[in-house]
Amino acid sequence: MSERQPAPRGAQRARPGPAGGGRAWLRHHRAMLGDSALRLVRRPLATLLTMLAIAIALILPAGLWLVLDSAQLLDAQLDESATLTVYFDHDIDESRALALSETLGAEPGVAGTRLVTAAEGLDEFQRALGVDDALSQLERNPLPASVVVTPDDPSPAAVQALSQRLGQLPGVDEVRLDLAWLDRLQQLAALGQRVALALGLLFGLGVLLVVGNTIRLAVESRRQEIEVVTLIGATHAFVRRPFLYSGAWYGLGGGLLALGILALGGNWLAAPVNALAESYGARFALPTLGVSNSVFLLLFSTLLGWLGAWLAVGRHLAETKPR
Repeated sequence: MSERQPAPRGAQRARPGPAGGGRAWLRHHRAMLGDSALRLVRRPLATLLTMLAIAIALILPAGLWLVLDSAQLLDAQLDESATLTVYFDHDIDESRALALSETLGAEPGVAGTRLVTAAEGLDEFQRALGVDDALSQLERNPLPASVVVTPDDPSPAAVQALSQRLGQLPGVDEVRLDLAWLDRLQQLAALGQRVALALGLLFGLGVLLVVGNTIRLAVESRRQEIEVVTLIGATHAFVRRPFLYSGAWYGLGGGLLALGILALGGNWLAAPVNALAESYGARFALPTLGVSNSVFLLLFSTLLGWLGAWLAVGRHLAETKPR
């Protein structure tokens, strides 16, 4: 019996090593990424409607996000608005009032002070009434000197404690503050945060349902193809991959549409909002998402699309059995 001769060079097929397997895995991912995009492009109307539904589900939470950003800008100015007014005794002259103002500024919990002399207070009172020199005929200025105090901590409890402490200082006749609007502002901010979170979760679930239903229809339309590749040994990960990319494309497209609609809506509302603000003597610009928040919205929408596709394919792939 003759010895078995070795096979000629090139006839033996080497087993793919880890590097070759990794390259094949990457090639398949690139192929599925392009193939899923082409499938969506071939159905432009259905794809656009699905992405538009996702965009509509994202617009309201994103809009509330912008409103909360505006509230944060208002909260940044809270230190200037959350003030209390310290009124001195009527017999304190301007020099003594200046010394007391410096004393108040050195108190713990005080961020800043602004002295309003008796003459300045009378002028402000006349301007508020809309009359000039109407009270100049009075023999004695009825208004005392006062100091507007800006606290370090604008919370109602801290402001209340500071008010009680300043009211006990010598030369202080009365301390006035309005805590009702502070309480309302904080309650509205807390309510807005909860509403934004609830709507974000609710509409995020809506995105999952939209993408899941779309992917479910795609799985049903390709049921025979899935059965064939499953029969020849394809794994669930191999079968699931193109649908996951489709879901990601849907989410990314919906996020882009949401950003576009928000930008158009902001430009449309900018002129009347500016006109309304100017009528009150103020300047206000509608906030925008910015680069970081826009990227976050796109990543969030893409992740929702991917997750919705994962859930839909995982369920229907288990139900898809070879016949």
